[in-house]
Amino acid sequence: MSSLQSLTIAQLHQVISIKEKIEALEAELAAIAGGEAAAPAAPAKPRGRRGISAAGRARIVAAQKARWAKVKGEKGETSDGEPAPKKKRKMSAAGRARIAAAAKARWANAKAAGKNRL
Repeated sequence: MSSLQSLTIAQLHQVISIKEKIEALEAELAAIAGGEAAAPAAPAKPRGRRGISAAGRARIVAAQKARWAKVKGEKGETSDGEPAPKKKRKMSAAGRARIAAAAKARWANAKAAGKNRL
């Protein structure tokens, strides 16, 4: 279809006439059907943020904790349902002595080189 700017005056009158006939037929169809025909749809309203109850949030948190426990393999629990406390790592006295000796040797070398930081 050609643009409206390239139409002659006679063609523009014909376009207007056809559009008026279409509008009249749509109005007649709406009257028969009992509704408005070809009415533009109203834009959908954006939904607001939905809230979640404290109980619902607690269920979600409990389920997520259970999933992580399953992944990590944490099965040890105390009788009251609390997770068992982790055991502390212990270092032997000989291991501590080796670390202390190595640190003293590093500092001795640094001070001999005239440094006041490593």
